[in-house]
Amino acid sequence: MNEESLLKRIASLMSTRDETFVKVGPGDDCAVFDWPAGAKLLATVDHLVEGRHFEGPIISLTSLPPLSALGTTTSAIARKAIARSVSDIAAMAGTPVACLATAAFPAAFPQALAEELVDQFQIWGRHFNCPTVGGDLTSLAAGSACVFTVTALGIAHPSRGPVLRSGARRGDLVVVTGQVGGSLNSGRHLTFEPRIREGSLLAESLGSALHAMMDISDGLGLDAARLARASNLAIEIDSSAIPLHADIADPVQACRDGEDYELLFTIDRHASLDQARELFAAASISTPLTIIGRVIGATSETPHCALNHAGNRLDISNLGWQHT
Repeated sequence: MNEESLLKRIASLMSTRDETFVKVGPGDDCAVFDWPAGAKLLATVDHLVEGRHFEGPIISLTSLPPLSALGTTTSAIARKAIARSVSDIAAMAGTPVACLATAAFPAAFPQALAEELVDQFQIWGRHFNCPTVGGDLTSLAAGSACVFTVTALGIAHPSRGPVLRSGARRGDLVVVTGQVGGSLNSGRHLTFEPRIREGSLLAESLGSALHAMMDISDGLGLDAARLARASNLAIEIDSSAIPLHADIADPVQACRDGEDYELLFTIDRHASLDQARELFAAASISTPLTIIGRVIGATSETPHCALNHAGNRLDISNLGWQHT
């Protein structure tokens, strides 16, 4: 099975359907629906699988083991499950309003631990202003991994509207929020803050000059290529410009790591980030904005994402996490 092929097939099937209320279907960070009074509803869904997105076993907050023990707390699991989907809302400069959560537990999963997880989903939903309003529970064969799914709903920015991946233009500057790299090894993949306020303020300050945006979940290389491909263009990134976390030295590895959940976006080359930075400061947001590259034209021989590194031009279009 190949994930990219399946994603393309899903997108092609959706494009043949005649459902006028669906404005954007598969292929972007969120679906977009018409909403009363002209607002646009955003909808997105993500899995969280034990052994793939977090390390098992699941640990109760009431009986924490020594720090050296392997495992992930119920709080960290619920937080990440909701934050992943909320990050997709941020990727379109939207505001989350509610979420639906499902859980699949193996047979004989402790009732007390399941109840604690339910509580934590409610706590973190409220934390992200995205309350859990429903969901579903099911059981799996004994020994199976736990699986959680969160569907988040949001409202697009009232003036800019949803910021798609497909809006990049030739000559755009490529910008990233925060720092990237080393999320899994450091544990940052469990503690990241979805860039909801940042996305909204970018839309407010840049308006139509904010051309395209997405969140970095599978790796800067792979995700930048997806944005470029959606826009029928290519992206060039300067490795020396990539903002790395202090515990990361290799920008190529940072492009591969994934689980950063920072915003990657393109803006008109004549636009300034100064107003966005001023709004950030006024809102007590310290998240940096860094220009890391530019959007260029694409040909059949042009990689969708190239990295200029140490005098070499590397194709990093497939550098990142593939789920299958």
